[in-house]
Amino acid sequence: MNAFFKTFATATAAATLAMATPASAQLTLYEDYEPAEEVVEITMVKVDEGQFETYLEGLKSTWIAANDVSKELGYITDYGIYSVPYGEGEWNMMLVTVYPSSEMLAPNKERYMKFLETYGKANIDAGNQTVLELYNKIRTIQGTYMLSEVKMLK
Repeated sequence: MNAFFKTFATATAAATLAMATPASAQLTLYEDYEPAEEVVEITMVKVDEGQFETYLEGLKSTWIAANDVSKELGYITDYGIYSVPYGEGEWNMMLVTVYPSSEMLAPNKERYMKFLETYGKANIDAGNQTVLELYNKIRTIQGTYMLSEVKMLK
């Protein structure tokens, strides 16, 4: 009986290991999957308790206004603000910006000058002042990440 359990345990361990071991990679880039051209930037923000609406109000005149211009110019395709309605964590708001490609993330004098002409240096300066005088007192940036979707082709 002892030999039976030993054999059973060995067989069970071998089967479990076989299932847990990943198969050799058989996928090929651009045949089975491809990275999307679109790039998503997400910024996790911890807004201080009681400051959510204050921060949103500030974002309306800075981040949202700048993104509206960037979208109008075709530099981004979309943006959004997401809140965490419940739960404990390091962040409670996510700012999301969607770029049509990684090319839009690279410095480009022509794009910058067009943005500056459309949005205005006064708005940029006012936004920078808001960051210094308000945002830095009521929120903490917890991290910024760039995401690129992996699209499965088959």
